[in-house]
Amino acid sequence: QIVGVFGANSAGKSTLMYALSGIMLDIRKKEAMAGGERITLTGSIRYREQEITTLKSSRRAKLGIVLCPERRRIFKECSVLENLKIGGYLATAAQAQETLEFVFKIFPALIKLKNRLGGFLSGGEQQMLAIGRALMAQPKILLLDEPLMGLSPLMQAMLMQATREIRDERKISIVITEQYARPVIPIVNYAFILENGSAVLEGTREELMDNPDVRSAYFGI
Repeated sequence: QIVGVFGANSAGKSTLMYALSGIMLDIRKKEAMAGGERITLTGSIRYREQEITTLKSSRRAKLGIVLCPERRRIFKECSVLENLKIGGYLATAAQAQETLEFVFKIFPALIKLKNRLGGFLSGGEQQMLAIGRALMAQPKILLLDEPLMGLSPLMQAMLMQATREIRDERKISIVITEQYARPVIPIVNYAFILENGSAVLEGTREELMDNPDVRSAYFGI
């Protein structure tokens, strides 16, 4: 299914994604080595009955928990095809080829751009590449951190249709965060509203759409 996580700036959306993917452990270690702010982690994370709270991000990726980070973060000096191949480092040759074909199916614009450097792509093209690169890692859970940021309504709609196809055709569970829920809510099965790092409301798409306060604050309706 697709789970949406919505909230204003600094609500904790990216922090949640860093915690789920294990990157928060890397950030905490880096801060400690630099003598900076201490980061305290509480709670636990379980995946398929396995406790993964202290598992490194690389180990989580091998389990199938893959993050597509905010602001794309592609390799700008590598070509589109090179970026995709880098993403497939965990896959077999057969898996990589099959997934590459799927990426080009849902993002046909990347076919003509496959030899272009990532730094010369538009924002929408970079986001397609970032999602494609994440798919190459063979995710079982795909974490999309604010994938619609700064994109046109047309590009947002196209990316949400592609996200729906990823769920339906690849049988991948998806967690997607966004500040503005309106373009995302049509494709989610369930959603959470975050405020100050806590989930203050949750429900199905229909339940949240029936809440007038949520509709006004997050859906612009």
